[in-house]
Amino acid sequence: MTMTILRFANLLLLILFPVAWFAPLMRAGLLPLFGLSEISVISGLQSLWATDVFLALLVTVFALFAPYLKTLGLALVHFDLLSKRLLPVLSYMGKLAMADIFLLALYVVVIKGIGIGKVEIAWGLYLFTACILGSLMISFLTARHSPTPLAPGPQR
Repeated sequence: MTMTILRFANLLLLILFPVAWFAPLMRAGLLPLFGLSEISVISGLQSLWATDVFLALLVTVFALFAPYLKTLGLALVHFDLLSKRLLPVLSYMGKLAMADIFLLALYVVVIKGIGIGKVEIAWGLYLFTACILGSLMISFLTARHSPTPLAPGPQR
């Protein structure tokens, strides 16, 4: 029963992640980098690609590829198409995605703290954070309720 719920929740994340990428993370005024009133993961990446390719590549990996590949990997584990021994790697990918949430929070604090402009948190930031945290929880519970050991034991 628990694995069925985890499978369903993980498949739901495959739908929710792309929604979170296009949802507004924040509304901002007078930001020189974006020049937008609403900033989403995708619109932020578009602006970054025009100004700083290296940073845009890092954010693309952390915000898009890491969480989505982790979710796909968990789906493959849930349906026995991928070895459960890869769960630690998938868990690490989720931690990389959590770093992106930290950077967004730091960005909001810095902008509000130095008073460059006005920043309001939008619903997309909560959705994106919930997706990342949900993915971490699903990964943890999958490893915990795994019917087989994750690492081979000593041979006798």
